[in-house]
Amino acid sequence: MNDYTNSGALLERALKSIPLASQTFSKSKIQYPMGASPLFLQRGKGSQVWDVDGNQYTDFVSALLCNLLGYADDEVTDAVCNQIQQGVSFSLAHPLEMEVAEKLVKMIPCAEKVRFGKNGSDATTGAVRLARAYTGRELVLVCGYHGWQDWYIGSTTRQLGVPKSTQNLTKVFKYNDIDSLNDLVQEYSGEIAAIIMEPMNVDYPLEGYLQAVKGIAVKEDSVLIFDETITGCRFAKGGAQEYFGVTPDLATVGKGLANGFPLSAIVGKAEIMDLMEDIFYSSTFAGEVASLAAAKVVLDKVDQLNVPAVLADTGGYLLERLNVLIAELECNHFLKTSGHPSWSFLHISGTGQYTDFEIKTLFMQEMLKRGILTLGTHCISYSHTKENIDQLLQVYKDVIYILKDALDTNSLREQLTCEVLKPLFKLR
Repeated sequence: MNDYTNSGALLERALKSIPLASQTFSKSKIQYPMGASPLFLQRGKGSQVWDVDGNQYTDFVSALLCNLLGYADDEVTDAVCNQIQQGVSFSLAHPLEMEVAEKLVKMIPCAEKVRFGKNGSDATTGAVRLARAYTGRELVLVCGYHGWQDWYIGSTTRQLGVPKSTQNLTKVFKYNDIDSLNDLVQEYSGEIAAIIMEPMNVDYPLEGYLQAVKGIAVKEDSVLIFDETITGCRFAKGGAQEYFGVTPDLATVGKGLANGFPLSAIVGKAEIMDLMEDIFYSSTFAGEVASLAAAKVVLDKVDQLNVPAVLADTGGYLLERLNVLIAELECNHFLKTSGHPSWSFLHISGTGQYTDFEIKTLFMQEMLKRGILTLGTHCISYSHTKENIDQLLQVYKDVIYILKDALDTNSLREQLTCEVLKPLFKLR
């Protein structure tokens, strides 16, 4: 049994000065089982992290997918340290801005010009503003998760504080359901500035689906934006648009772009991107060069080492064996997998008298107890080895058996040593 004494003490202290004791919902106490998990990490290297109590884990959260190469990659660290010695933020532009932009233009199919931000919300918001300026329209159709800014989050259940007038400018369509998009287009034809979507998240696109979405955007003279905050540099060197062979007008990239350093980018057609000179998308730290030094190394390694292919191989090895294990243990009625091998999901469904969140709480409690940091996803990094995957599979074998037995004997609640998790909101 792991000791979480220091995590508990730090939580109590942090709550006095920080709402939720974290800057990110998905890293906070509401996403991990209180009393049965760490809440503060101290350090990481490769695929391994250590919490403030000294417990070690193989990390399959990968800092919410931003550690593409793994924690504290030596080459990235060296580049950043060297840059820090020369300065981080300057009074004028720095050549690294151009050098990293040129690499993105070379790598991503839709990229003709580039502007940087610090997180995915910056980039998606900038892309939507570009689309509105380019089309002279205001309505935005969305599919997937696109960050915390008003224009998007107002379309979710987390809309507290968002003006109704802003909420009304965003409409949601369902992934892989072309009729749900067509219905919105029929209702709002001529008003749609942008169709913004994650090209893939939980499920693969149906055959012809992304092409059909692009066709609708072209017919409506709307800007098609792929939110590749996660899929960029992960599904292929040029992201999901290269992987699926569908090129949008604009795209946003982030997460793994600088291997944990804060950096995102809007890329796309020059005729749209040139409007950056007219709209106001400007911030003091967008050209901060420590993150750009990191990104330069990351993009070189993505290209030279074919990082996406390695991620797919490692993740494919996991999914193939996990699916066999679920079938062998006869747990298909409440467990299934989905997603791309580099970013896949273990779905837990409620069954019998137990909800999905009750089952997930026991799952996380037991996974953490055995040295696996997970949210039920497999965020594969370049540092994950086959040995790490074999370790995960052995833990899965033990924990899935515990879940099955708890369900069969109706003893799940009795086996919990913590509070049951509660849903944040449905992202995808």
